[in-house]
Amino acid sequence: MNKGNYTAVTEFFMVWLSHSPSLLLPLYVLCLMMYLVILLGNSMLIIISILDPRLHTPMYFFLGNLSFLDICYTSSFIPQMLIIVMSERKSISFLGCALQMVISLGLGCTECILLAVMAYDKYVAICYPLRYNIIMNKGLCAQMAAWTWIAGFLISLVQTVLALINPFCGNIIEHFVCEILAILKLTCGDISLNVFVMTVASFVFLITPLLFIFFSYIFIISTILKINSSEGRKKAFSTCSAHLTVVILFYGSALFMYMKPKSKDTKTSDQLIGMSYGVITPMLNPIIYSMRNKEVKSAVQKFLIRNLYFKRM
Repeated sequence: MNKGNYTAVTEFFMVWLSHSPSLLLPLYVLCLMMYLVILLGNSMLIIISILDPRLHTPMYFFLGNLSFLDICYTSSFIPQMLIIVMSERKSISFLGCALQMVISLGLGCTECILLAVMAYDKYVAICYPLRYNIIMNKGLCAQMAAWTWIAGFLISLVQTVLALINPFCGNIIEHFVCEILAILKLTCGDISLNVFVMTVASFVFLITPLLFIFFSYIFIISTILKINSSEGRKKAFSTCSAHLTVVILFYGSALFMYMKPKSKDTKTSDQLIGMSYGVITPMLNPIIYSMRNKEVKSAVQKFLIRNLYFKRM
């Protein structure tokens, strides 16, 4: 397309499911309910990890980070999405779209690294239990957590700026959020640099952490199989099962979304996959950790009894 036929964009129009308007109200109700579950579940995990002394360990420190990240991530687009769905003028300002892209993409990249950090924590805990407290000291945990956030937002800022400085041939986004792939499909300039940066970012923030998690669990499983006690092996496996489940849910949808070949038109499948890792995964995370982890389950029960039962007395 000729680069001169670009549009001076001040706002973007969101036309998610424009061909199925009858689905908007049910999806509004569904997303609102899921958002409330996300807020409740992840907030409870953060609260119990702070209040319960038994959970003052690196594992729950990173789990608290994950819960806080999921709250921020979903809050960066769900409230705006709900407003747009129910409004007549389904638009978002250029600045609002840019801010949404920076936050959501930054938090998504941060979660990729954070899941790898959590895998390293489990690797040290199972493979080097006697040196665990020395290796995973408070200083190292704080630095690892901080750098995951810094790295995620740095690459997010670079990708967002590169995407939004391109000339646009339209301002209609066929998605429920200002997502970088949907934005790039509106540009009429050369996006080879964007593609290169996205490819590098996908390798650094998707493939590399996933490979790190994979090899960490090879060593973890090898160590677990050497444990003589069947009860010990069962306990070690149960400790890892929640994290593995979250990794499969998050990376499965994210890899399919960003690594598969792209067509020119945004497909409904892309939107549903985006909904999967954007809403469903953060909603399931606290449920998975509560059901799979006895310490978390015990802390939740203790918290509920203390705050609900005794308040009725």
